[in-house]
Amino acid sequence: MTQPTPILHVDMDAFFVSVELVRRPELRGLPVVVGGDGERGVVAAASYEARAYGVRSAMPSTRARRLCPDVVFLPGDHRHYGEVSRRVMLIFRRYTPLVEPLSLDEAFLDVSGVVRLHGPPTEVAAAIRSDVLAEEGLGCSVGIAANKFLAKLASAQAKPTAGTDGPAPGRGVQVVPADGIREFLDPLPVEAIWGVGPRTLERLQRLGVRTVAELRAVPEPTLVSSFGRAAGAQFWRLARGIDERRVDPAQSVRSIGHEETFSRDLTEPGDLRRELIRMVDAVGRRLREAGVAGRTVTVKVRFPDFTTVSRSQTLPDATDLVVEILEVATGLMESLDTTSGIRLLGVSLSGLRDGSVRQLRFEDLGDPGWLEAEQAVDRIRDRFGVGSIGPATTVGPEGLRPRERGDGQWGPED
Repeated sequence: MTQPTPILHVDMDAFFVSVELVRRPELRGLPVVVGGDGERGVVAAASYEARAYGVRSAMPSTRARRLCPDVVFLPGDHRHYGEVSRRVMLIFRRYTPLVEPLSLDEAFLDVSGVVRLHGPPTEVAAAIRSDVLAEEGLGCSVGIAANKFLAKLASAQAKPTAGTDGPAPGRGVQVVPADGIREFLDPLPVEAIWGVGPRTLERLQRLGVRTVAELRAVPEPTLVSSFGRAAGAQFWRLARGIDERRVDPAQSVRSIGHEETFSRDLTEPGDLRRELIRMVDAVGRRLREAGVAGRTVTVKVRFPDFTTVSRSQTLPDATDLVVEILEVATGLMESLDTTSGIRLLGVSLSGLRDGSVRQLRFEDLGDPGWLEAEQAVDRIRDRFGVGSIGPATTVGPEGLRPRERGDGQWGPED
C-alpha cells in the first residue's frame, strides 16, 4: 500500500556550528557563530544560544557582536563540512536510494518503497535521527508529508527554538497528515509560500492577503493577472498544498563557485586581476575534484555602495580548465566599470555535467597542453598540499595564497 505521506525533508540543526561543537565541545552552551569576525564579516550560522540574542545568519558580524558581546566567532571550514555532509547523506541512503540533497545540510527522501524493509515514514525518520546523532554527534529535524513543499515546511516546525533560558528542544519530527493539509497550512504567514519575497509580500498585503488561508481564498484568475501565469498558478496550487515534483536522486549541484568579501575595497587593476585568478583557480580545482565541468561562467561584483551586479557567458562546450574559465571571466570583468572599487568578487560555473565526458576539441588532438598541465598541478597539490603550487601571477606580498573552499566567503577575519 502506498504511504499517503512518503516524503521526508531532513534538515540538520545549526549545521556549521554543530559540526564545530563536535570538535570544540568546551564551547557547548555558549553563544557561537561561524563566520567572518571582521568589520566586513558576515554570520554564516549561529548557535541557538546566539540566536537568543537576536543573532541570525547573513547578519553583519559587527551587529552580531553588538547584540551579543560575548559571542564566540569561529572561522568556517568548508572542506570539513563537506566531508561530514557526505557521511550524513550516506546515512540517509541506508534507508532509501531516493535521496535528493538540497545543500550540505538538507535533503528530500522518498520512503514510499521501503515500508516493508524499514517501517512507516515516522519510524524511518526516528531511525535516521538516531543514527546521525550516534555516529556524527549532530541533531536533525524531519518533516513528513505528501510532497516536498509540505515536508520542508513541516521540518521547520520540528526544529529546536532559541530562548533566554537556553535552547528548547523541538518535536524532532513533524507529520502533516494527508487529511490535515488545510489545517496545517491555514495559519501560516503567506511568506511561507515558495516564491513570496518582500516585493511579492507587499503586493499580496495590498490584496488583503497575510495568511495562507487568505491566499487560498483569492481566485486563480486574480492571482494570474496580478503575478503572471506561472507565479499566479503556483501560488494557487501551493496554497492548497499541491506540489507534484518528485524526489530526484539525479538532481546535482547546480553550480560551483567561490566569492570573497575583501578587508578593503580593491581599486588597483593588478589586485583585481590577482584575486580573479585566485578565485578561478579555486573554482577549477573544485570542478575537477567533483568530476564535473560547466558551460556558463558568472562573475559577481559588489561595489562599495553595496550595489551588486552579475555578468554571465555560456560556452559552446563544458570546461573545467582554469585557462578557459579565466579568459571568459576576464572578459566579463572588463565589461564592468570597477573604478570605484570592489567590495566583493565571485566567480561560478553552472550548467554542470559529467567531467569525464568533457568534449575533446580539435585543438586538443595535437596538444592536450593545458589539460595535462592542470591535472599535473592537481596531483602535486594532492600530495604536498594546496599551497604547494599555483599561478605565479597570484603571488603577492604574503606569497602564494591559493583559495580554499569557504575562504573569505563570510568576509575577512581580524
